[in-house]
Amino acid sequence: MLPILLIALISALAQLILPWWVIAPVAFVVCYWRSGSGWRAFGNGFLGIGLVWLAYALLIHVRTDGLLTARMTELIFKSQQSALMLLVTTLVGGLVGGFAGLSGYQVRQLRATK
Repeated sequence: MLPILLIALISALAQLILPWWVIAPVAFVVCYWRSGSGWRAFGNGFLGIGLVWLAYALLIHVRTDGLLTARMTELIFKSQQSALMLLVTTLVGGLVGGFAGLSGYQVRQLRATK
């Protein structure tokens, strides 16, 4: 639970100043430091980043009364369902965080064997 909260908090703050891809180094470093297994590292990164990106997407959706989300969904997916865009946004962020976290764990395992 602690790695998920650390990833979410640090990445949310870092994304206010730095580019979006800062989520990958954050998940990498936290999972390098705190993960116990590969699945747990992937899950920590996925949930930590996925929750932050879902919160950001919901905030934008609410602030624009769903107009931006609806237009982007129609443009990209040719659909009228705004929830699809929220789901895809969360999935993309979660996968980036999950694979970065798994990479951090794998690098730690590699260094431990040498």
